Amino acid sequence: MNPAIRHARLADAAVIAGFNAAMARETEHLELDPARLEAGVRAVLSDASKGFYVVAEAGGRIIGQAMITYEWSDWRNAAFWWIQSVYVDPEFRGQGVFRQLYEFLFEEARRAGACGVRLYVERQNARARGAYERLGMRRADYELYEVDFVIRRATESGS
Repeated sequence: MNPAIRHARLADAAVIAGFNAAMARETEHLELDPARLEAGVRAVLSDASKGFYVVAEAGGRIIGQAMITYEWSDWRNAAFWWIQSVYVDPEFRGQGVFRQLYEFLFEEARRAGACGVRLYVERQNARARGAYERLGMRRADYELYEVDFVIRRATESGS
């Protein structure tokens, strides 16, 4: 498969939000608030300082996506590009769609002077971890901690 990879446009917001909802359901068993989700997608598509999306398109249909956000590294005097909101339509998985999205983003990051590319993955998502490793990514020496003011997970206590 050789989809066209391009930067997403505001007109793509509904599809991207739908993919994000599907990804959350599939990987984390979460039901996201559709209005909040689409507003969040539109915010990125309307403000490049927040990041950007790229999409894979085949036959006029979006079949995959990834979002980039930025993290400034004072140690490197450059920004890491964080790959987020990765989703490939189940009908097109295993056909190299994510590889093409990743290669597109990797080259753009190098040209833009980023200091590296990072992503996080759900611990139980062995398929995604394997895909990232096959692309040459390696597990970082960091653990991720968070306090989420919006999404409450079933494993959280009442505190």
